[in-house]
Amino acid sequence: MAISPFGSRERPPGTNPRRSLKTLPIRSLIPNSLTVMALCAGLTSIRFGLDEKFELAVLAITVAAILDGLDGRVARLLKGTTKFGAELDSLSDFLCFGVAPVLLLYLWTLNGLGGLGWIVVLGFAVCCALRLARFNVALEDPDKPAWTANYFVGVPSPAAAGLVMLPLYLSFIGVDFLRDVPVLVAAYVAGIAFLMVSKIPSFSGKRLGMRIRRDEMLPVLLGVALSVAVLFSYPWITLSVLVTSYLALLPLSSWRYRHHQKRTAFVTDDDEDEFLEDTK
Repeated sequence: MAISPFGSRERPPGTNPRRSLKTLPIRSLIPNSLTVMALCAGLTSIRFGLDEKFELAVLAITVAAILDGLDGRVARLLKGTTKFGAELDSLSDFLCFGVAPVLLLYLWTLNGLGGLGWIVVLGFAVCCALRLARFNVALEDPDKPAWTANYFVGVPSPAAAGLVMLPLYLSFIGVDFLRDVPVLVAAYVAGIAFLMVSKIPSFSGKRLGMRIRRDEMLPVLLGVALSVAVLFSYPWITLSVLVTSYLALLPLSSWRYRHHQKRTAFVTDDDEDEFLEDTK
């Protein structure tokens, strides 16, 4: 690039003096906005926890979980998935589901254990960060069989957040003795943290309801309406039942995963045998 007599650089002919700015389509802004709203809900739950408004704090994390479930689906529906959105979603998940729930438990009862309670908080947060990092790396594996999309390796962070707050749900329906036994709550938190980083497969539910026949539409809508009515009428009992049911389904998901693994290995071995017979 030549330099003019006045000391300024002359641009080559045919170049635009102004750098073109890439426009961001609105379809990628909507899911990112949902992610930011989930992040704000997670931060607000911490504020409610500091004010000892634990019911509102748990509701705020529930709102964050709903928004987290919507942002990815909206992004895929609008074809607005971006690398930026994926990174933002991971950061939001870490705060909303790896930090906020366990901080509520610390403010509620784990602080009675002193340093041990804080170690449990740190352990849960670190396990959540490791689980999210492993999940992001696994997405880039092109050799995974198609059926593995129906399973998570370990418990996902939003589900872990719902599971770890079970002592709070129970306290809201009158089971108050757990607050006086912080050691038991700490052991439970450590167990959920282990489930996040373990290799125990769990149902993902991403493809649940992707294909619904027309004659099934009305029963599905009726079921959704009844579920919402029960959730709003008896929120803490409903969440406690859902958490217990999720934990009970983990052995079933492990059995189904191993079944698929054996079936895939069997089919692969048969294909290899047929190939060897054909090459003789």
